Amino acid sequence: MQKPFKTIGIIGKYSDPDIAETLGHLCDYLVRNQYTVLIDLQSAAFIPKQLAKPCAINDLGHYCDLVITAGGDGTFLAAARAVAAWDIPLIGINLGRLGFLVDISPEYLLTNLNDILEGRYREEKRYLLRAKIIRDNTVIHEQTAVNEVVIHRWVTPSMIEIVTHIDGVYLNSQRSDGLIVSTPTGSTAYSLSAGGPILHPSLPVLVLVPLNPHTLSNRSIVLDDAVEIEISFCQTKQINALVTCDHLEIPEVLISDKILIKKDPKPIRILHPEDHDFFDILRKKLNWSTGYPN
Repeated sequence: MQKPFKTIGIIGKYSDPDIAETLGHLCDYLVRNQYTVLIDLQSAAFIPKQLAKPCAINDLGHYCDLVITAGGDGTFLAAARAVAAWDIPLIGINLGRLGFLVDISPEYLLTNLNDILEGRYREEKRYLLRAKIIRDNTVIHEQTAVNEVVIHRWVTPSMIEIVTHIDGVYLNSQRSDGLIVSTPTGSTAYSLSAGGPILHPSLPVLVLVPLNPHTLSNRSIVLDDAVEIEISFCQTKQINALVTCDHLEIPEVLISDKILIKKDPKPIRILHPEDHDFFDILRKKLNWSTGYPN
């Protein structure tokens, strides 16, 4: 049987010195099975030079037909943004604590990886958000997010006053610490911590979750993911806001700016083992049904 992948990229959590053992086993396995292996520049320092060719993370999508991440969800998010434009699949090895996106444990790494590389896997698509900061009718910054785009108050003790329009139609005004615009993927991240609903990753929706709103009746709302969300500010006193896309910060957003948020047209592709079960992950990660018999 012809192998579905030939050149494989690896992105590791290079801030973790314990990553060396996992990266070494992974690269050695791939080389022994005659795959061409590229590894991000920072992670390359943890393995022997002969096992993989160093490559800039933003170039991996150009050369590879599969990317494997080794770390936690943060590592996976960075990889997803780096390769989203190339339409190549991702696999996540979980070396972190939570791991909703990275579902292969080091214990079963070689077994799960062998199955996937031979074509036995489940594939799902996850859509990203694209945020644009508009100032004087000009896009001054643009960024994608896998989990969420968040508008925060920044270096001020006061709440910010946010106005939200959906496809040009006024939704509401709110005084709060900020607003989360989350994908279904991000519904188990910051949105969940702020009281938002858990969304099944296959749903074509987005959720808006206020952060500590002044009015208690201001609640989360679930929207069709085809909409365009426009965020503006209505206070008269000049303060700065902070916009984050996943963990990437866009500082010094002015109250005269507008933030436009839409679903990015290109999804990321995630490959899972054939026995992947989203509800099982929820039970384990959120400690649900403890003691309930299988």
